[in-house]
Amino acid sequence: MSTAGQVIRCKAAVAWESGKPLSIEEVEVAPPQKDEVRIKILFTSLCHTDVYFWDAKGQNPLFPRILGHEAGGIVESVGEGVTDLKPGDHVLPIFTGECKECPHCLSEESNMCDLLRINTDRVGMINDGKSRFSINGKPIYHFLGTSTFSEYTVVHVGQVAKINPHAPLDKVCVLSCGMSTGFGATVNVAKPKKGQSVAIFGLGAVGLAAAEGARVSGASRIIGIDLNPSRFEQANKFGVTDFVNPKDYNKPVQEVIVEMTGGGVDRSVECTGSIQAMISAFECVHDGWGVAVLVGVPNKDDAFKTHPVNLLNEKTLKGTFFGNYKPRSDIPAVVEKYMNKELELDKFITHTVPFSEINKAFELMLAGEGLRCVIRMDT
Repeated sequence: MSTAGQVIRCKAAVAWESGKPLSIEEVEVAPPQKDEVRIKILFTSLCHTDVYFWDAKGQNPLFPRILGHEAGGIVESVGEGVTDLKPGDHVLPIFTGECKECPHCLSEESNMCDLLRINTDRVGMINDGKSRFSINGKPIYHFLGTSTFSEYTVVHVGQVAKINPHAPLDKVCVLSCGMSTGFGATVNVAKPKKGQSVAIFGLGAVGLAAAEGARVSGASRIIGIDLNPSRFEQANKFGVTDFVNPKDYNKPVQEVIVEMTGGGVDRSVECTGSIQAMISAFECVHDGWGVAVLVGVPNKDDAFKTHPVNLLNEKTLKGTFFGNYKPRSDIPAVVEKYMNKELELDKFITHTVPFSEINKAFELMLAGEGLRCVIRMDT
């Protein structure tokens, strides 16, 4: 493309300080350096993690910053050493990476790349520690190595999944974080067998993606647990068959689930980050074969407490990161599941706004409305 090797001036939504509305600014985006790719973002969506670091409560406040990490776009240009991507490729930038060389990347069991695993405090590129964004010569910080709330962004090649060019980017963009995290937690880690029962703790977007994984796996019973009863009707569309609100009972919810299933569920997936939900998710699975998977991120001072006899009774506790998917190797196949109608994504996208109204997406999420709001970058 004619812009290759040049600084691009474009619009970006900049977070200047915590909790304040994003401001649409003209930014300068430098060309990609070694092992980097510059991407024209076409669609991006808002995830709770963006809001968490925008609000910056309990986090290191790093501003000014360009947030955003769920997105789809097209490669504009590539830096030195990039051989498996070229201008025009359709891609999903991912908040974590796959260098393909470290022990984790060479392991079939892990997706926790030593070089590119998530680092929320990194504000520049790995190559030189510098930002590729600036306004009037002053650097603007990166976020998760993706910074997709910009018409153009620069990303390490290891954080870019090349996908089917026929896949609609306004739909599959949500696979670059939340949907893959929940879906993969069920199909890759919990691995329910056809006909088994699955409990999902937390019926937000990630929890419903976990429910979608249970549906696709052929679960006979999907029990949704949430403190917000208004989420139950929507969860029906995702295959959830039973609903439990812990506030309706005067005993621990794990005891309720054990009773209603005659001994416990076969699998459970926890998607809230609440330490009590994590304990309940583990203690509600059946002895002998039950598997509980933790997805939600707890507070830094939390401690998981359960009696060791639960483990001795052959209940299994697992954790997962990004659904155990390797970004470059595995995400293209998840996109194909959508293309082959094995995975539904459209029902996750409840709102769409133009880029000029990106703050509306924040308002919707803060009000607890909808699941995913997709932001169109062309308007």
